[in-house]
Amino acid sequence: MSEYQYYEFQAIDRPLTKAEMAEIRALSTRAEITPNRFMNVYNWGDFKGDPDRLIEKYYDVFLYEANWGSRQFMVRLPAAVFRLEDVRPYAVEDDDASLQIRMAGDQVILDFHVRDEEGDRWIEDEDSEAWLPSLLPIRDQIANGDFRSLYFGWLVSAETGILDDETVEPPVPSDLGNLSPELEKLREFLGINRDLIAIAAQRSASVEVLGPSRGEIAQWLASLPESEKNELLLRIVDGEGRFLRGELLNRFRASRAPSRAHARDENGRTVGELLAAAEHRRVTRERAEAESRAAEAARREREAASARAAYLDSLVGKEEILWQQVESNVELKNARGYDEALRLLTNLGDLAERANQKAEFHARLAEFRERHARKPALQSRLQKFG
Repeated sequence: MSEYQYYEFQAIDRPLTKAEMAEIRALSTRAEITPNRFMNVYNWGDFKGDPDRLIEKYYDVFLYEANWGSRQFMVRLPAAVFRLEDVRPYAVEDDDASLQIRMAGDQVILDFHVRDEEGDRWIEDEDSEAWLPSLLPIRDQIANGDFRSLYFGWLVSAETGILDDETVEPPVPSDLGNLSPELEKLREFLGINRDLIAIAAQRSASVEVLGPSRGEIAQWLASLPESEKNELLLRIVDGEGRFLRGELLNRFRASRAPSRAHARDENGRTVGELLAAAEHRRVTRERAEAESRAAEAARREREAASARAAYLDSLVGKEEILWQQVESNVELKNARGYDEALRLLTNLGDLAERANQKAEFHARLAEFRERHARKPALQSRLQKFG
């Protein structure tokens, strides 16, 4: 299998200018480049550009996939949509950490990545171009205060052994047990164990419990100075409204509650506790699934046996007719006739066993085989029949 590397950048908030596109083109002569997208596949060699620099300067999201197991998903967002102290607990200060967070001017870069050197997360016929469209909504979710994806990043670091067993988990986001399609896609992209997420979700409140009401937001907005509200309206007119909702919700939360970083449960679970509980859940789930499969197989077997018995009941007294049909099908001297003869002989054998006449059946079968000894195709089938 040849080397495979897939690169895709997208500019969402602002398309690239012609001059910027020319700068990008200098990095790759074969890439598909538009004002909003860069995409290229490398089977030999590497991309000459630096993804970190490109997302800091030009693009809002980046996705990378390689067939040796590495995957990366980067998101750029205005720093105003959240407080850094709220998101930093989900990042890990380690070069191999699955979520890293860094500032780039007034922007924040969220860098999700996994390094699976065994290549277990890559499928050869997988459509790499389908990943980014599926993951794009996560950017808006984060901007609106949904940190479930950030918890996923921390969870991968826990699952892959980057964190020691005594590390305490960060604040568990709300609604972790109810994943949107894009979060399920991120789970798949990062390769997170479903049992681990289910255990983590046990301490996740419903979104309805924690979300501010419309009335609370209205009351808070009414308290803002008139000049500030006018400035907000001007920003919408100027086309800056995409992340204004997230920014306002962030300011609302800051006015009503301390930083989420300080809301950590003193009795929060450790990495070791999470992993042990997830393993216990996996063993219990797999045992229950195996028992369910066995019960279903037994049910199908009982139904098949009952149907077979009813069918054989309908053949009682017709044994001579069946033997005649065996001979008629053998005389066709073709595969279809031989197969039908074998089916009829099976029915005759089962009827004989039910009537305690197996000896008589085998004697007649031996005589039948001797008469048709010059038919090798039929003899081969009878040999398999036993």
